[in-house]
Amino acid sequence: MAKQIPIDNNIKTLRFLTGEMTQQELAEQLGVTRQTVAAIEQRKYSPSLEVAFKISKIFGKSLNEIFTYEES
Repeated sequence: MAKQIPIDNNIKTLRFLTGEMTQQELAEQLGVTRQTVAAIEQRKYSPSLEVAFKISKIFGKSLNEIFTYEES
């Protein structure tokens, strides 16, 4: 099993609350692949700062409302 990154997020919940937005729809708005969105949601990939800010803008939430850093 792949090691999870220490950054958790609630993107999947936010997608559901935003008209049940699909991973593909979010990916298109971000300019990334659907697989990238899936990997971020599953904590297998840490988004770039630019992508994180785009996610924040799309959902109208602060970075702290979307992402949390979990120290080990």
